[in-house]
Amino acid sequence: MPGVNVLSVAGVFAILTAVGLFVATRQQEANVERVGELDGVLADSGGPFANYLLVGSDTREGADPNSPDYGGIGDTDETGGRRSDTVMILHVDNERGTASIMSIPRDLWVDVPGFGNDRINTAYSHGADVLVNTVQTSLGVPINHYIEVDFTSFKNIVGALGGVDVCFEYPTRDVHTGLYVPEPGCFTLDALQSLAYARSRYFETFRDGAWVVDGRADLGRVVRQQEFLQAAIAKAVAETTANPMRTSQLIDAAVASVKVDPGTNLVKSADYLRSLVSGGVARYSLPVVPEMMGDKDVLVLGADAPAVLAYFAGLGEPPSPNG
Repeated sequence: MPGVNVLSVAGVFAILTAVGLFVATRQQEANVERVGELDGVLADSGGPFANYLLVGSDTREGADPNSPDYGGIGDTDETGGRRSDTVMILHVDNERGTASIMSIPRDLWVDVPGFGNDRINTAYSHGADVLVNTVQTSLGVPINHYIEVDFTSFKNIVGALGGVDVCFEYPTRDVHTGLYVPEPGCFTLDALQSLAYARSRYFETFRDGAWVVDGRADLGRVVRQQEFLQAAIAKAVAETTANPMRTSQLIDAAVASVKVDPGTNLVKSADYLRSLVSGGVARYSLPVVPEMMGDKDVLVLGADAPAVLAYFAGLGEPPSPNG
């Protein structure tokens, strides 16, 4: 089946889920699914910064066979297990009053504690606790909170939001995910097209009479996901501020879709986070370079990576955003 092995769940939308939860009631918070295996794994909160690990799972569990995009996604019989195809860290700097987000490429070669060296997207297949430990030990970045969604969650939340506005310079497509934009311009992408856009690793634009492939693959997708995130946050904040009915719909979709760690108090975090993301989020892509490990094409940390990781670990000054 075309595209099955390149599915990337848009976990980028985990932060939009969080935006909806920032205004949730205590009763709604009680209905949020908790990831119990993270008890005792996360770093203590309450310091000068807080880090949220945002995870998108590629699990096919719960995939709707009646959905128009089911043919390009499949089910657990065709692609079993789970991987974290999208991993981001939202860094809240309490001293500066800023928020930043860093994408971690799925093919980053790391030491997965207890399982040896592998791509970071495999760590989640061993459990959310293994993924958190991998980020904390291999990258040196403490994680205080955890938020997870899958592709079904993504579509539910985009639908509740009423779509997300994205601009295209050229006609655009990805034949693997079903993305197709026939002409340049700005469009409101519905749930299906938003997922196709955020999943896209074979992104093509039509220029000078021919389709041109974005050779950056997953690294290009990281940039597009962050741009999508910025647009989604802007719309979520505008909707939840101006439209009480839309706020209720977004909260209901978020509560039904998100998984978080046991210790995160979503109500208490409301004003603290919402005001920060309303002011914009600095975007970072972790600097990496391609390398071969045996017969595997992977990515390893680049020369500029330590400065970015140090800031997200609370140990350095913020470098210039590179996302």
